[in-house]
Amino acid sequence: MASRPEDLQATYCATLVDEWARDGVEHAVLCPGSRSTPLALALAADHRIQLHVHQDERSGGFMALGLAVASDEAVVALTTSGTAAVELHPAVVEADLAGVPLLVCTADRPPELVGVGAPQAIDQTHLYGRSVRWFHAPGVADEAAVGRWRAMAARAYAEATGDAPGPVHLNLAFREPLVGKPGPLPPGRGAEGAWAWRPPVGAPAVSVVGLVDDLAGRRGIIVAGARSGPSEPMVRIAAALGWPVLAAPQAPVWSSPDAIRAVDALLRNDLDLHPEVIVHLGGALASRVAGEWLASTGAAEIVVDGERAWTDPHGTAAVVLPITPELAIESWLAELESVEPVDAGAWLARWRALGQAAMTAVDAALASEPEVTEPGVARQVATALPTNSCLVVSSSMPIRDLEWYADPGGELEVIANRGANGIDGVVSTAVGVALADPARPTALLIGDVAFLHDINGLLGAAQRGIDLVIVVVDNDGGGIFSFLPQAQAVDPTTFEMLYGTPHGLDLVAVAAAHGVVARAVTDVVDAVTAALSLGGVHVLVVRTDRAANVDVHRRLNEAVATAVSALSR
Repeated sequence: MASRPEDLQATYCATLVDEWARDGVEHAVLCPGSRSTPLALALAADHRIQLHVHQDERSGGFMALGLAVASDEAVVALTTSGTAAVELHPAVVEADLAGVPLLVCTADRPPELVGVGAPQAIDQTHLYGRSVRWFHAPGVADEAAVGRWRAMAARAYAEATGDAPGPVHLNLAFREPLVGKPGPLPPGRGAEGAWAWRPPVGAPAVSVVGLVDDLAGRRGIIVAGARSGPSEPMVRIAAALGWPVLAAPQAPVWSSPDAIRAVDALLRNDLDLHPEVIVHLGGALASRVAGEWLASTGAAEIVVDGERAWTDPHGTAAVVLPITPELAIESWLAELESVEPVDAGAWLARWRALGQAAMTAVDAALASEPEVTEPGVARQVATALPTNSCLVVSSSMPIRDLEWYADPGGELEVIANRGANGIDGVVSTAVGVALADPARPTALLIGDVAFLHDINGLLGAAQRGIDLVIVVVDNDGGGIFSFLPQAQAVDPTTFEMLYGTPHGLDLVAVAAAHGVVARAVTDVVDAVTAALSLGGVHVLVVRTDRAANVDVHRRLNEAVATAVSALSR
């Protein structure tokens, strides 16, 4: 081992990085600072891990989250000590609730500098509370613990990527001098990635054997959200049972023509549909109307979500299976041979007819609108993207308009930070998603408030070698609040002050000030297509009106109501 303390510290950090690279880590996000120097230098020296630098810790945390979501692999996020570490908290919360593996490394002062008024020294113990899968503060590198270095790094990776993925927090104390030279690393054990922690393949599937036979012949619905598993086998199961699939955009099956469209508008009507069983795979739909309708049916609800283990916001689940949807689907596929669809397929045919009528009504209603509409923008962005593109969508209205009214023309991966449903860090998340696969066309659909909330996500974006088209729906404030009861219950002046919060900014100028190409557009399809062909980072601002947007949604829902009413007669 190295004789100088700074060299021992450098060797320690190089060992952590080597172990993570062996496990499969390919990306790290570094936010500059002094105290984190030993681990920063180790990451920069290991070319198996691509290092991305961001000046803003809050944005950097979300960029790491986007990288982890898109690459399906744990990503390191490193900050210096003090409030820099605090800035990662929003991304840690989202990673916790969305089941995203992050290796969060915060540098810290050594013990003798904590609690004595030393600069940039705060209490970082359990800084993120219960939002992490594992917290560990190993102290300053000690030669007596050399044999445990790899074990600690491997456990951190295992805890982050196990059967309940999420963030891990390592609070790493470093003592000056901070620059050292690493010596020989302690030997690794076994094969590459041998310490990765995975659930036993196939073992949990035993708990669902026979379930398809139990469901056969009963009217049911499959609800597919984020983390719900692959599309094709789910469609096969649904067809065999004769069940419809209601899907969130983040579900792969949402891109399938077999998914029911315009579900939110559809379920606002009395359709005389009475399911007996609901199988809910993965996360929830964005539609509150759909969620409340499903909860009100009295159907037996079976929840399958291995990452969260207990997804039952309405308290209506009859069975909760804490296994992954992939394992459940794999088990169910083996039971399909003898299954007959309910009512000889009439139940599914009824849902498909209603969904088609609803979407036809939406098409016609949007075509008759004289101005650009927010639901229309969501549809146009999804339409403009080539097959196998990725679309990142912000919370509030963008994810709802996509789920409620869009009809993707091909395979489209949709990513949204719906763990905490916040609007923080969305631009940074999209930059991270684009970095994970620079060859894949990537777009972001976002509202103006969320865009401004994470404007630092554009810092350095034009120099990262990515192709990213950001479509900003600019209605000069918080558009989603116009749909709430407060919009009618509060006088207009007070409503604007408390909820509308107009910013009055020229978002084209704001974006251009960050060194990216920006312009206002009205033809979204042509603008997105042109931006993708040019490459680089583009911001396309589409200006709309908040009050008019409420009326557009009302007209769309009325058009669907008329269509399904005619179908029911």
